[in-house]
Amino acid sequence: MASVTDLPLVSTIAVGLSVAFVCGYIAAKLRLPPLAGYIFAGILVGPHTPGFVVDIHTAEQLAEIGIVLLLFGVGLHFSISDFLEVKKIASFGALTRIVIISGISMGLSHLWGWPITTGIILGLSLSVASTVVLLRTFEEQNQMGTIAGKISIGWLIVEDIAIILALVMLPAFVTAQNNAGEGAGHVLMAKEIFIAIGKMGIFAIIMVVAGKRFLPWLLTAVSKTGSRELFTLAAFSMAMGIAFGATILFGVSLALGAFFAGMMIRESDLNHEVASRVLPFQDAFSVLFFVSVGMLFNPFILLEKPFEVFLIVLIIIPIKAILTYFIVLSYKYPKRKAAITAVGLAQIGEFSFILIALGTSLNVMPAEGRDYILAGALVSIALNPFLLAKTIQWLDKNKPEEVSEEDVLAHLEPEQESIPHPQLNIIVGCGRVGENLIQMIGDKAKDIIVIESNREKVEELRARGIMAIAGDATQEEILDNAHIREASSIMITLPNPFDVRRVAELSRSINPSARILVRSHNDEETEYFKTQNVDLSVCETQEIAKRMVSYLFPA
Repeated sequence: MASVTDLPLVSTIAVGLSVAFVCGYIAAKLRLPPLAGYIFAGILVGPHTPGFVVDIHTAEQLAEIGIVLLLFGVGLHFSISDFLEVKKIASFGALTRIVIISGISMGLSHLWGWPITTGIILGLSLSVASTVVLLRTFEEQNQMGTIAGKISIGWLIVEDIAIILALVMLPAFVTAQNNAGEGAGHVLMAKEIFIAIGKMGIFAIIMVVAGKRFLPWLLTAVSKTGSRELFTLAAFSMAMGIAFGATILFGVSLALGAFFAGMMIRESDLNHEVASRVLPFQDAFSVLFFVSVGMLFNPFILLEKPFEVFLIVLIIIPIKAILTYFIVLSYKYPKRKAAITAVGLAQIGEFSFILIALGTSLNVMPAEGRDYILAGALVSIALNPFLLAKTIQWLDKNKPEEVSEEDVLAHLEPEQESIPHPQLNIIVGCGRVGENLIQMIGDKAKDIIVIESNREKVEELRARGIMAIAGDATQEEILDNAHIREASSIMITLPNPFDVRRVAELSRSINPSARILVRSHNDEETEYFKTQNVDLSVCETQEIAKRMVSYLFPA
């Protein structure tokens, strides 16, 4: 039997996850983000600290799996229509920030005596934000379904595509620099760019044309077998297999391949089940990603070069945040959305590390430059969840001012208050109960807006001429999009009692004058809703009993 030292994969997973768990638990107890604990765990098991050292190459490969699964999950929840809502601000904002931050970083690089290629890599590394960090922090703060969440995700997609192109262009640029004056370098660079764009375009066309049909069909066929483990295997293999195949055949990144796979599987009505099966793997491997980041960090750089690290952190957090804030404001979004977006994108992560590796392989990134970027990444990753939570807390405390400002943006008369519309009714959830409500209401209510989390159901309702919004009604942003402040009634038909409670409480706080009707499942829930000033709580079992009694013993 092989010893533990002969099993780097086993030892990396066992030690990495165990130390990460302990450090993450301690961080949570200290009211710090668990992410900070995971990174610290990487430092403990890394080569720069004494004791057991995890195999860093194995850890990096495991971290890649985490990134693949994470981007697969993003694709599962990504909506093209949602991206189109923010395509202008996401494209302009991401590209503008990359240019400005790269310019500042190249100036700093010049002061340190580094060549222009090093400055470009430094600038690109500091300009992009981490998808892993943003998704984790936004999920913890319930911001994924908000406008700020849509802007941030769209922003990250544009950044990722830009960096993927840069990863192809940089080797050609270095060659052009080395062959300056011969002309051959520039020809090679143009050729490489053309080939990269062509490969990416072919892959996208194949996924949209073939993958959009084949993957949902395959998932449906697997689900009919009734095997849970086979369905889980299908979901996992689609994420990993398509990402790997895209890299081998088309030269695109693993992350982008996984994102396209998730986006195509989203067309299946089984997408929520796929997400639930992949999520446990995603959580485990994303932890290993942060552990691998910590292993790269030389903590002594904080003592040896504190001023240089300070300058890097200054660019990553306050400068990027201020720049992002004013870009979002320039598109007439409220200050609350601008602030949340700005803080969420004020960090760097996985693509920065990939750029570092590329710069090292091209012999244009000095060791101290790598340590500066890693130090800045670790500080921003550790601080970002804390800063976002504090920002949201501050915004909530100043909520009356922000709401009045949104009213100014939404109405021509600033002093005009939003009053309930006598004919606007909101139905939350469109399962069997919600569908029956729509049919029974008919022409009795002129305006009906349905909130439903299933995108396919939303498209079906819209095709029938019914106004529908896709999203999670437990998020205030979604209720705002449904004009809840103008609604005369909110009918909550969700099957999950915890979601019903959350939506009812949120609806009452936003629109105290609206009538709230809820679906309850037992007497305990019915009594609870009475304490929450719900206008009507309908218990299924009670209504069945009443109908039977009224039939047998008519009054």
